[in-house]
Amino acid sequence: MISYQTAAPGAPLTRVESDTPVPTGSEVLMKVLACGVCHSDIHLHDGVFNLGGGKALEVGRAGMTLGHEIFAEVVAMGPEATGVNLGDRRVVYPWIGCGECAVCQRGEEQLCTPGRALGIMASGGFADHVLVPDARYLFDKGDAPDSLAATYACSGLTAYSAIKKVGDLAAGDEIVIIGAGGVGMMAIQIARAKNIDPIVVDIDDGKLAAVQALGVTRVFNSGDPQTAKAIKKMTGGAYAALDFVGAEASVNYGLGCLRKGGALIIVGLYGGALTIPIPFLPMNARVIQGSYVGTPQDMAELMALVREGKIAAIDIQERPLEEASAALADLKAGKVRGRQVLVSS
Repeated sequence: MISYQTAAPGAPLTRVESDTPVPTGSEVLMKVLACGVCHSDIHLHDGVFNLGGGKALEVGRAGMTLGHEIFAEVVAMGPEATGVNLGDRRVVYPWIGCGECAVCQRGEEQLCTPGRALGIMASGGFADHVLVPDARYLFDKGDAPDSLAATYACSGLTAYSAIKKVGDLAAGDEIVIIGAGGVGMMAIQIARAKNIDPIVVDIDDGKLAAVQALGVTRVFNSGDPQTAKAIKKMTGGAYAALDFVGAEASVNYGLGCLRKGGALIIVGLYGGALTIPIPFLPMNARVIQGSYVGTPQDMAELMALVREGKIAAIDIQERPLEEASAALADLKAGKVRGRQVLVSS
């Protein structure tokens, strides 16, 4: 098999030829047809997450096969594998846990530490094959295009799980989505499928124009921090702000939009640190919550919406698998609208 693996931090990926895995037990071998390129891949490629204050969390290592947004075809099965057949094409849920700890038993496999997440702890989809531990991590995409379907494994799942955390809305509850990149655009589509009319914020007027083309009428450029005050004045304070950037500026912007009792749900991993006076937390009764991808149940719910045609498509830019390094570089440079997806020939 061919895979594109990390070398030194930030260096071009290395093309590696190795034996194609042979599935055992309940394992399923998949031929990768499409694999999305995610901002998390940039952090793993660079080897660090920015923690602010000159601090960094080291996460990368040489020899990693990145890629966790995978759509693939079943080409071999272990003797105990059930639930799929050879030739089936499925979206792969990559956030796989150990299956035995208390976290996994609660159904929150994405929170298992260290877990077996594909493209992070185990080999991922920047390759022509990937080994999946069990067919229960494979989901039918219905009629969705192959490359779009791949993005539901992270971009779609992350957006769906974050919006789900908002809970039920009452009349007058307003939702702010910060960041109109690949995940943010997916969140907008999912919100609209749930009859939520979000306020959308981004620093890029081009991305805001793309959002307006979807039918969103209330957009603000966060390059002017005063627009947070405008949102608060217009809404009386938002019920929730979902930050798909996760930078110091975006987090503070989100807090500036909220009413008392509002929630800031941080999804993005851009980096930095948050400093907030402790008395403000009880005085404003605000919730600051992290949201990390989603559960297998979230994935099942999202894919049901996809099969029912309730989630509108986002822009997809297809690139051949051998351009994996270039795709990472373009994403890091901010040159990408929508989602890049690597496709196998």
